[in-house]
Amino acid sequence: MKTLTLIAVSVAALSSAGMASNALAAPAPKVAATDAWCRPAPAGALAGGCYVTLTAKADDRLVAVETTAADHGEIHTMSMDGGVMRMRKLTEGLALPAGKAVALKPGADHIMIIAPKVALKEGAKIPLTLKFKNAASVTVDAVVRTPPMPGMVH
Repeated sequence: MKTLTLIAVSVAALSSAGMASNALAAPAPKVAATDAWCRPAPAGALAGGCYVTLTAKADDRLVAVETTAADHGEIHTMSMDGGVMRMRKLTEGLALPAGKAVALKPGADHIMIIAPKVALKEGAKIPLTLKFKNAASVTVDAVVRTPPMPGMVH
């Protein structure tokens, strides 16, 4: 009888310890993704641009983008160099400082979907799975829409 009581007490102690360590574990960091959209592109386009605003609760990094709507996704930046606009892939991803909204937008940091498998026409929805260094992945549906013209009243 003593042996059964000792085993029961040991199991209860181990279970409580496991539950306590789970309760003390830090919650997984999160990244909010808002206003996801893609620019329309003509049929047969080799790539398309997509944009989203990301806000991380803790310092993090956008490290990859996956989509079923294209061969693959890439994180890019644009810059001016001697009057020439240059676009390059961010191989290390994009830094997301804690609490700061980082807008991926036309003419700046953005997502490129390479070899689209669907038409990038107005109203289409493009699924994007955003992968982060620390936070759990986030999947959004980016609506294809024409960007507003600069200076237009909304």
